[in-house]
Formats: sequence, structure tokens, C-alpha cells
Amino acid sequence: MPLPTTFAPRPDALDGMLLAPGWTLLPDGPAANIGLVVSNGRFADVGPIDGIATRHPGIATIALPDHIAMPGFVDAHHHLTQSFGKALAFGEPSEIFRRVWIPLEGALDDEALHVAAKLAAVECLRGGFTSVADAGTRSDGALDAIASAVREVGLRCVLGRICNDDGLSDERACATFAAGERHLANALTGDLVVPSLAISIPEMAHDATLARVAALCAEAGTVFQTHVNEHLAAVERSLVARGLRPLEHLAHAGALTPATLCAHVTLVTPSELKLLRDSGAGVSYNPVASAWKGNAVAPALLMHTLGIPLGLGTDGTRSDGFRLSDAAETAQRLTTALHAGDSSAGGGRTWLQMASAGGALVLGLGNETGAIAAGFAADFLLVDLAVPEFTPSWDLEWELVRIGNRSQIDAVVVQGSIRVVHGAPLGVDLDTLLADADRIARRAVASAPIDRIHPRSTAARRTAAAKRSS
Repeated sequence: MPLPTTFAPRPDALDGMLLAPGWTLLPDGPAANIGLVVSNGRFADVGPIDGIATRHPGIATIALPDHIAMPGFVDAHHHLTQSFGKALAFGEPSEIFRRVWIPLEGALDDEALHVAAKLAAVECLRGGFTSVADAGTRSDGALDAIASAVREVGLRCVLGRICNDDGLSDERACATFAAGERHLANALTGDLVVPSLAISIPEMAHDATLARVAALCAEAGTVFQTHVNEHLAAVERSLVARGLRPLEHLAHAGALTPATLCAHVTLVTPSELKLLRDSGAGVSYNPVASAWKGNAVAPALLMHTLGIPLGLGTDGTRSDGFRLSDAAETAQRLTTALHAGDSSAGGGRTWLQMASAGGALVLGLGNETGAIAAGFAADFLLVDLAVPEFTPSWDLEWELVRIGNRSQIDAVVVQGSIRVVHGAPLGVDLDTLLADADRIARRAVASAPIDRIHPRSTAARRTAAAKRSS
């Protein structure tokens, strides 16, 4: 059954209305006959439909019997300004940031930053993400260009500013840190953009800077983002330079705290897992990134069992919340569960919660978003269940993880405003955005000193064919 005509292209169409979906994904699992009242960007009331009707007599109701309302996905690790690269990184060996991302981001001016971030933000919303953490850009352009882009499309964003200072003069290092302080000072109550600070990888900052940045984020109530133990080369460099693995280096510097968000953590020892657990730091588990460009898969099930806070991140690979959840379960099944005879690999609920409430928690937004509950921001999806894949339905949580897909997302709502209907972003001239993105991306890639190891697919096939015929 399609969405009712109430879902006209008007972002505020839900304010003061009672939504009555057939199912609602609550923190304890799917529940039928739950009503949702959205007011001023928040869930004003959530509960059994009869009780809500009593508490709100005469309220207009939107009946959605064939839909499930579920929390929006939370992307715990993204690089919004890398959207122009995409397939340039496919098939490349690890540490592509040195050969692809640093050169590409360095070629982006403010206009390119804005368009790249806006393109990525629209992708996020279309894939069901209502919140995203951007780990920072290496461009010299202004972060305001990124912030304005995500605000324009209506995506909630924890926006990192990189504070690397290794190799910088004292004067430039001081300026970098001061810029980070100003970034945090720009926080606005109720804004979709939450400032954060980042160090690309621990080796890119002096120990004192690592500690200061982590402490500054903790004081500001936001997260300190860093990539940790992602690639073997980085682990070995850290061991050679310091006698410590990157995660150990963070702890030694005093930068592994409850405010720290560690991306990847794929190459991790038992003692490092203990460090993580004892520190209270969060982890972004990025399974698609591991499959596409990593050296290993994070032991996410073990981390989850140890009580380490976990969210799911795309790392800018593909913005599709359902496919990310499926990849999270599949990667654990193939790397650990099968060998142990664990047929459930955490079950469907584990990965749905990690993709929503878990992500919100590690981003410092655990009391703001990630759940459908009274008082929380109204960040949610309306997913069509009247499709062949969900008929008959026996276990909605497993089904959403394994066979749910982006085409079922009929509406994406952020802070009570409808942002996407049937894949179309509201308030965005998509044709113009795509044309601008294509034009600017081609200009940026042409000017960037990108160093790919492998030729693109067509060239590789031609080379292989030439070798066979010679």
C-alpha cells in the first residue's frame, strides 16, 4: 500500500499528527498497534494506539498499516568529502588514503567541498541514514561548506575537524589546535550539526596533542574521532617508531577515553580489547570497508560481548543501511561464527541495534536519536512491508537485516521533517546537484595527483586480452 497523500512534498507534514504504522521497531523489538505523535521535531508520545487516542482526543491520524516505523540508521564513520572518488579506490591495496584520498581532498575548494558533501548527504538519506559522523576532511577549505551542505539536505551530522600536528612547526600546530577549539565553540543547541575533533591516525599527532584533543572533546560533550589499527602497515610503523601498537599508543598518550571513537579496530590483540573495554571508548565497526579495502574484520561479536560500545560505519563505501547491517552480520559469520558453530552470529536484533542506537551511543547522541521513544528526536524511517520479500513474515528483525533493502524505504524523517519520499530528497534540486557533482568531480580528479596501483577495469581487461593474444 503506498504512502497516503498526507506525505506531500512538505517537510513539516507530520507535525502534530498521529502516525499509526502496522509495526514499530521499539528498543525491545517490533510491536504492533503502536502510535507515534510527532511535535516540534520530537516524539511527543509513543505507545499503544488506544492510549494515545485517549490522551490526544481529536488528533488527525495517518494510518500506515503496511509499514514499519523504525529508527533511522546511524553511520558511525564516514568521509563526506570523498564522494567524488568512489570507484577510484576499488581494487586498490590498503592505505589508499595516501594515494587517493589525500590528493583528491587536497584538490577541493569550498565549492567542491560543499557539492561533494551535499552529494554524500543525499546518498545517506536515500539509504536510510538519518545521522552520520564525518571523520574530517584533509582539504584546506572551510568546514562551513560541509556544515551548510548537510543542513540543506536535513542530515544530522557529527562533523569532525582534523587536528593533526605531527611534522608541523610550533606556530602551525598552535593554529591547528586553536581552529579545533573554535570549531567546538560553534556548537548550537538543537542544530543538526554537532562539532567534533579528529586525529587521522595516532601517529599523526604528538602525544600531548592526542591527550589535549581527547580532553577537549570530553569537556565539550562530543567525540574525539580517530582511525585505529586499520591497516597492517600502520600497526607495523607504530611498533617500529614507538614499540606500541596504535591503540596502545592512544592509551599511553591518555587519549583513549569514553569520548574516543575508534574507527575500524580490525587488527586487535586480546590485551588491546581489554584496553578498549576498560576505557569505555566506542568503536565504529566498518564491515564493507574491510571487504573492499581493509586487512581484516573487526571481532565485533566479541567486542559486543565484552560490552565495548559499537556502531556501524560505512567509511564512505556505500550509503545503504540495510546492506550495511547485512554486511555486519555476514562478516562476523564468515570470520568467526562459522568456525565456532555459532549459527545465529548475534541474531538480527544485534545488528539492527548496532546500526541505530549503538551508532547513536558511540557518537555521543545516545540521548538524542537512535530509538523511537518519547522525548527522542523524530529520526525514523517508514519501510514498506507489503512486498514479496516480506510475505509471509516470521521474524521481522532477521528479515530487516537479511532481506530488507533500500527500495522499501518510503520515507525518511529527520528531526520531525520529511526529508526523502520514495527515494526523492525534498527541497533539493537533484538534477542540478548531480550535474554539478559530475562537472566538479571531473575537474578535481583531473587536477589531483592520484596514484592508483591498478588500472581501471576496462583498461585492465584490454591489457589482459593483449597479453593473451601476444
